[in-house]
Amino acid sequence: MTSKAAGPHISVIVPVYKAENSLDELYSRLRKSLEEITIDFEILLVEDCGGDRSWQIIERLAEADPRVRGIQLSRNFGQHYGITAGLDACRGQWAVVMDCDLQDRPEEIPRLYAKAQEGYDIVLALRGKRSDPPLKRATSWLFYKTFSYLADFEYNGDSGNFRIISRKVVDNVCQMREQLRFFGALVHWTGFASTGIEIEHAERLDGKSTYTFSKLWNLAMETIIAYSDKPLRLAVKLGFTMALLSFIYGAYLIFTTLLHGAVVQGWTSLMVSTFFIGGIVISIQGIVGIYVGKTFDQTKRRPLYIIGKKTYESRGEISDITARRSHSASIIEEDRR
Repeated sequence: MTSKAAGPHISVIVPVYKAENSLDELYSRLRKSLEEITIDFEILLVEDCGGDRSWQIIERLAEADPRVRGIQLSRNFGQHYGITAGLDACRGQWAVVMDCDLQDRPEEIPRLYAKAQEGYDIVLALRGKRSDPPLKRATSWLFYKTFSYLADFEYNGDSGNFRIISRKVVDNVCQMREQLRFFGALVHWTGFASTGIEIEHAERLDGKSTYTFSKLWNLAMETIIAYSDKPLRLAVKLGFTMALLSFIYGAYLIFTTLLHGAVVQGWTSLMVSTFFIGGIVISIQGIVGIYVGKTFDQTKRRPLYIIGKKTYESRGEISDITARRSHSASIIEEDRR
């Protein structure tokens, strides 16, 4: 097992997807920014099979600088699974997670690190003025507001993945192996001392965001399901509300009949009521079915990701990660006691 003291001081974890035109500048700016803090760092570039030349560039960078460690997943698993792979492999006392498109500016890392030294385990990079298009800002705001409401905790939508976290936060997050991944919520759930600093959010260096509206919608739905059972509780409340309204309407019909005699109800109102109630029932069953399906996926206990290639020596790496997980688990168990 690699001891914590033997590892680098800072690890930077970057999930990479279709970034062949930005990787060289990303590495250059990362190296310059990190060397302001320490020369003892590592850069973990996790390539998520984007189909471009990103992996070849990562191999070249790793060959030129051993502090660059490349991981290529066997297929496209998704950004948050790439972050998980990087967290599992990182060895630093501090870990920085950031995107590869250079909207997260490497020059902000020294500020994040300096703030963390004031006694914080988590320092978020808050994007006061975002450089995203208005539609993306609006959908992002709506997602985080909805997520905060359904998950029953306030999640700061001004923060993306860009943040610095301590070793104990990394160890605890690595213990969470649920299939539905949302890095920011996992870190928030740990409850360690956190703060945020406002940073400059840059424009994309190249290309457009690969998060389409459908991908954002799927991420939102899966994230809400993964971190909250509130949709189920809202469905129960809706059922009781409809039952109460039906009871009141039934009482009204009885009262009207006693006063004015039986009144033949219209076919249209009957059909509308039938379809409305039927739709509500099917929707509630669908919500329950989604939760059951996600529970079924979790019981399979499949790996969160599969590594296809590495740029560094793989001998002992799996056992090293396993040993560090076991060590982390023992620390967490001692804390519980």
